[in-house]
Amino acid sequence: MKRILILALGVIFISGCASAARHRQLTQDDSGDRITVGKVQREIKVGMSSAQVAEILGSPNIVSTDEERREVWVYDKVATDVSYSRSEAGASLILLGGYGSSGAASSTQRTLTIIIKFDDNGKVRDFSYHSSKF
Repeated sequence: MKRILILALGVIFISGCASAARHRQLTQDDSGDRITVGKVQREIKVGMSSAQVAEILGSPNIVSTDEERREVWVYDKVATDVSYSRSEAGASLILLGGYGSSGAASSTQRTLTIIIKFDDNGKVRDFSYHSSKF
């Protein structure tokens, strides 16, 4: 009987454990209006108007001009995902005369820079992007 109780408490204790990375996977919501490389590749095309670009990507972070006074839009996005997971074993170990806890933390940063160059008529003439994750 005592073995069954210890085994059951052990299973309950272990089943509650998850790494911070797994916790982030389960709780992170990547849906919605987030700007991604895929969105740029799928939706931004040479010849689009600035209004169409703004409708797809929103307002740029920086608007400047090149040497010929043509507009250049820069979207610079930085995101930090922080996840902390903690597991406590107080209830099951109290019966055995102890208490324990453990935790794990995970932090990831993503950057995305998009540069859109317009011609004299306000149409996309070129675009580029750079993405990193660390």
